[in-house]
Amino acid sequence: MSFPWAKQYEPKSPLTQWVDERLPLPRLVYNAVGAGYPVPRNLNYFWNFGVLAGVALTIQIVTGIVLAMHYYASIDGAFNSVEHIMRNVNSGWLIRYAHMNGASFFFIVVYIHMFRGLFYGSYKAPREMVWLLGVVIFLLMMATAFLGYVLPWGQMSFWGAQVITGFFSAIPLVGEPLRQWLLGGFAPDQATLNRFFSLHYLLPFVIAGVIILHIWALHIPGSSNPTGVSVKKEEDTVPFHPYYTAKDGFGLGIFLIGFVAITFFLPNLLGHADNYIPANALSTPAHIVPEWYFWPFYAILRAFTVDFGIPFTSIVFIDAKLMGVLAMFSAVLVFFFLPWLDTSPVRSGHYRPMFRKFFWFGLIPCIIVLGACGVMPATTFWLILAQISGAYYFAHFLIILPLISRIEKPLPLPGSITESVLAKHPEDRNNPDGVSAPGNLASA
Repeated sequence: MSFPWAKQYEPKSPLTQWVDERLPLPRLVYNAVGAGYPVPRNLNYFWNFGVLAGVALTIQIVTGIVLAMHYYASIDGAFNSVEHIMRNVNSGWLIRYAHMNGASFFFIVVYIHMFRGLFYGSYKAPREMVWLLGVVIFLLMMATAFLGYVLPWGQMSFWGAQVITGFFSAIPLVGEPLRQWLLGGFAPDQATLNRFFSLHYLLPFVIAGVIILHIWALHIPGSSNPTGVSVKKEEDTVPFHPYYTAKDGFGLGIFLIGFVAITFFLPNLLGHADNYIPANALSTPAHIVPEWYFWPFYAILRAFTVDFGIPFTSIVFIDAKLMGVLAMFSAVLVFFFLPWLDTSPVRSGHYRPMFRKFFWFGLIPCIIVLGACGVMPATTFWLILAQISGAYYFAHFLIILPLISRIEKPLPLPGSITESVLAKHPEDRNNPDGVSAPGNLASA
């Protein structure tokens, strides 16, 4: 977004002036993450997680490149090459554990980033494209994580590939050919490993490219804020640097402490023990479970146990397997339509009392319950619970959200961002620009 009060980049030396005239990269950085990018002055720590997601992706790319130098994409050598990395490569155990847990931390920060967007209405106009590109990034992350989980070629890797790709065969006409194309045959084998390794190596760079588009789209309307009120004057903003670079730096320190603690002291906390057993096509694990970040979607997939057709006849319109696959994909695809499902003119959940109740006491517990159903065995109790939770999940987005957008009476919005900040920090009334009181930014 072009703010008339934004600082302009001015080269200080003949060398920087020469570079700026021929390759204005310093100007681009200055305008993107420097003092030339004004942002709302009331951003809280939920706005740190976009930067943390970028850091997590960088960790994954760097560690992934190093691991690829030692990995052997062969059904006879993949498992042993992972053991070789862990035991014989200098600091290989650290690189592998950092990559393995980095995927989980990547999903943690992205999930929090998404929930922040859902609560504060970051998907609403004029930021629809920012949200849509974010959903694309999420889909690419899920694909990359699944492909990477197969590469160690342990028991859970092999059978995860067998089960998940098997659901594609439920799609009429094109399902089985699509599954064979993905696997390179009729079952996970050498061709599968070659395909998955190539795609797993490529997709993080695709994600990085889409993130650039995501940031580019964000800079056109500017950052959202907890009030949902648009920037109206210079006093509503502060330069991104040094205020939010310092704030992001603090958040990054907390993130790295947690990441290092898990990597060094509990490296297998988020993994599965069966993946330390070599893949065996003749021995099915007692309980096949995907990684934790897929549990809610896996629960939705398993929730369909009855074919849809005419009762008491053999006529079936849609079998249970296909309905589960469609529901699983729809659970993510519904996010693409969110900007048009929620028609309330108010963005922030702070000023929407009905929305806030359904969000905190409906959607969030529903997703947690779905996660628990995804990790538990498919017994009657957990299947019924998954069916109820899955029904509410779709009802929240397709029925409840459009309905409360029409009948809800929002609370009065502040006149400006500055007004909302000064209401919380009256000591700043004599200093409305906020530049000399950066400490208040963290608590705003």
